[in-house]
Amino acid sequence: MARRKKRNTTRSHHGLQIITLCISTAMVLILLGMVVLTVLTGRNLSQYVKENLTVTMVLSPETTSQEAQQLCRRVKALPYINGLNYVSKEAVRKELAKELGTDPAEFVGGENPLSASIELKLAADYANNDSIKWISQRLQRMRGVAEIDYRKDLIETVNQRLRQISIILLVLAALLAVVSFSLINNTIRLAIYARRFSIHTMKLVGASWGFIRWPFIRSAIGQGLVSSLLALLVLGGGIYALYTYEPEMTAVINWEVLAVTAAAVLLFGFFITTFCAWLSVNKFLRMKAGELYKI
Repeated sequence: MARRKKRNTTRSHHGLQIITLCISTAMVLILLGMVVLTVLTGRNLSQYVKENLTVTMVLSPETTSQEAQQLCRRVKALPYINGLNYVSKEAVRKELAKELGTDPAEFVGGENPLSASIELKLAADYANNDSIKWISQRLQRMRGVAEIDYRKDLIETVNQRLRQISIILLVLAALLAVVSFSLINNTIRLAIYARRFSIHTMKLVGASWGFIRWPFIRSAIGQGLVSSLLALLVLGGGIYALYTYEPEMTAVINWEVLAVTAAAVLLFGFFITTFCAWLSVNKFLRMKAGELYKI
């Protein structure tokens, strides 16, 4: 009876140890998943911001609507143009009249003195001042174009801030990867430490290292997968709440980002727990009986 009670206590302790290990690993994987998600979202946000910077082509006053449409088709076919929006003279007049509270045509005898324009969205790779300067020179030579207008200071500021954010996120990801490895490795090592005498006993009866190592590796694989699934459930719930609060986040947190984040969490959870278990078991396999009492 006492032996059975002791065995049940040992199993209960071992089960609690596994649960604690899974929860601890899942918490680390949640942090890692958040960093991966942030890095990928930052990349998409950078592209989204760059692709929404506007370069305005102001057309000559004598340019007809038909000529403007032909110009739009020519410009849209260029490889560095991501999209465009044609703003007619009448639309400009109405917008200005709304802002001023009076029709500007009244001051010039009823004629519309304003010019039509084409608002351009550039491909993300060309959204920097050097490329825009070169693009502006090419567009300026097109027939019907009077002026190219863009916010040079804004574009430079946006690119500088995005570079700084990218560097910070990459450094944070690298540091967290190292910290995650250390935490998970220590957690698994403590779990295997409690069974170091069992490892030595099996070694004494002639069991091979591979035979001794396999149960620990198999257990680590299961714990890694369970921890990864727990982490993904928490991350998924957080992303769903974010989508509910701000539906426009789908522009930067798309399915590609979600798939890469999920794959990263699963792979990291699987490989890191397996590798740490392999290292820890090998450490105790190399030890002699006397050394086991000194650690």
